[in-house]
Amino acid sequence: MPTELPSAPHDLDFKTADLSDRYDTHVRICDPIFRDFGGQVRFCGPVVTVKCFEDNTQVKSALAEPGHGRVLVVDAGGSMRCAMLGDLIAASAVEHGWAGVILYGCIRDSRDIAAMRLGVKALGTHPRKSLRRGEGQRDIPLTFAGVRFVPGDQVYCDEDGILVADEPLNLD
Repeated sequence: MPTELPSAPHDLDFKTADLSDRYDTHVRICDPIFRDFGGQVRFCGPVVTVKCFEDNTQVKSALAEPGHGRVLVVDAGGSMRCAMLGDLIAASAVEHGWAGVILYGCIRDSRDIAAMRLGVKALGTHPRKSLRRGEGQRDIPLTFAGVRFVPGDQVYCDEDGILVADEPLNLD
């Protein structure tokens, strides 16, 4: 079921530490509060945003659209009371060509998600599913983990953290 990411091979040949050194004041670096859960630890792409709280309707909807190598950044309010992403929605993201998800909240089905070719950074895991009330906002600026994310920004993630730039960085 997993599909290949629509990225050029060199797109995954970066290290956030090197990018931080090289671009210094031109990048924003997230506070180190996230854990890696996806099978793709190193990922990057243009930012798409969702803001929601304990309702993953907008997350499911966004990840069912063609991803084109983008990264969904979700401000779930840092909730530790339920999961906003599970194996079925993550599988949909892989099928639709998303590079990854950065979730300021929790996931579930972590073992299954770890086997998927998808980058997933989140605060932790929780077995309870979220509600679906149809609430949430898309494509708005978000701020969490000490960083502002704007739709269209470029995000770079690896074992060392999350780095955000206003535009794509030269990886050569």
